[in-house]
Amino acid sequence: MKLARIRLVVLIAGACLAAASRDVGAASAQGAPPPAPTFVNSVYEGADPFVYQHTDGYYYFSQSEGDGGIAVWKSKRLTDKGIKRVVWTAPTNGWNSKEVWAPEIHYLNGKWYLYYAADSGQNKDHRSGVLESVTQDAQGEYIDRGMLYTGDDIEGLTNNRWAIDATPFESGGKLYLIWSGWEAEADEQWLYIAEMANPWTVKSNRVRIADNDDHLWERVSESAGQRGLNEGPQILRRDGWVHVIYSASGSWQPTYKLGRLSIRDGLDPMIASNWRKHPEPVFQGNARVHGVGHASFPRSPDGAEEWIVYHSKIDKRPGWRRNVRVQPFGWNPDGTPRFGDAVPEGVPLPLPAGEELPRPGGSFSDEFQDERWDDWVYYGYNRGISIQGQALSLDAAEGPGMANHFSSGEKALIRGYYWDDLELSAQVRVARGEEAGLLFRATHPGVGRDAVRGYYAALLPGADLVVLRRLDGPGLTEIARSPVPLEHGLSYRLTVRAEGPRIEVLVDGARAIRAETGGYATGFAGVRAVEAHALFDDVRVTRR
Repeated sequence: MKLARIRLVVLIAGACLAAASRDVGAASAQGAPPPAPTFVNSVYEGADPFVYQHTDGYYYFSQSEGDGGIAVWKSKRLTDKGIKRVVWTAPTNGWNSKEVWAPEIHYLNGKWYLYYAADSGQNKDHRSGVLESVTQDAQGEYIDRGMLYTGDDIEGLTNNRWAIDATPFESGGKLYLIWSGWEAEADEQWLYIAEMANPWTVKSNRVRIADNDDHLWERVSESAGQRGLNEGPQILRRDGWVHVIYSASGSWQPTYKLGRLSIRDGLDPMIASNWRKHPEPVFQGNARVHGVGHASFPRSPDGAEEWIVYHSKIDKRPGWRRNVRVQPFGWNPDGTPRFGDAVPEGVPLPLPAGEELPRPGGSFSDEFQDERWDDWVYYGYNRGISIQGQALSLDAAEGPGMANHFSSGEKALIRGYYWDDLELSAQVRVARGEEAGLLFRATHPGVGRDAVRGYYAALLPGADLVVLRRLDGPGLTEIARSPVPLEHGLSYRLTVRAEGPRIEVLVDGARAIRAETGGYATGFAGVRAVEAHALFDDVRVTRR
């Protein structure tokens, strides 16, 4: 039973509907103009994104949980990962206890399966494994089906080989597995295929389907003196062709990109000569987008559009700090995919066709007593959000398993609703760091310190200040500030009242700022922490 007191009031065809503990009914905000039906990248933090679009109308996102487990997210929207559940935690010891990479969720033979790579603490020991769902709930319980055999001795099952990025696909009534593997003990990655007896058992020796260095762009650093590297294979079908879209070059470099292998549907995929490699990259970075790779290919909610979901580096420096982007793609007259250019961050794109639009909000409250944040959309480091002591915690702290960590301006917005004139308040505690506060009339949120447009009222305990700012994506304007004694670790009731151009900011009921400004009339409401660990409790919103 949901314990958090949540109340949302909207107009839905004049009817009063009840859902869980949320009341959806009377119209109090129907005059609020909706935000533009657009979004900006990046949509979430992390790498190796895999999205499975199920027949139940939901997207299922699978993601490594800090190298120590697997999370499955469920959403009706492609631009919102939705509700998160950790479905598997790695054991303390054993072959799959460390470095859990690139999980993929698939629905096969009436069950959910999670394919992942892991090791016992050393990369040279990476192998691929499979989890099987116990029920039809993709976010429910899973059993461990064990390690997949990815070597050359299917009879004796000896010398199992290094394997990551395993993905299954069906062809000609048979099930196959494609992955990135080492030939022996040397760190050189090729793409392999094997036939499967069932979703958790390989039944044949592997076959290498292509060389990894046919072209200079496949080599690490695009250097003739470096090794070839192929990984992250994904299946894309069209007009009787099976395309394998794979990642090439080094994932830690800005030269990471996507290539394509293709085979006519019906030809034996276990015969390497049946595969054709496209001589040029099919998708790569540009002056503003670096190191694109590891894609998956869902459709829009209404099925009319095809989208690529991929990760990119946040800058050109070597390393694995990455975020995830989505954009539509099309097809060439010859039936091959045309991905176009990688769209830079902050550039508005139309929402995927059929994606549910936000609705005008009335009243909302959340005390986080159920220790979940299901009603919030999070933009920030994957594990930077949690519930601590029945409060919403935002914190992008450094630590083990945080290779992807970067300053991401952690923010969480109330899912699915927008406001124009409102009163927004919360108990805000800055445990450490720079600042935290309330976002309102916010639009075009994304991952990144400055990736949002709207207004922000913040507490700065280190400076004994309350500030009101206008955020414009890469830029900001300080509207007003006021000196208020503040201490790290103490909780303050921060309140914002916005009516037209007039904005008031109160701390513990006392007005600290009163200002008039223009620019943003409507948008989402939520909370934000910047270079800080902050906790938010008893969040309340009412439309004025």
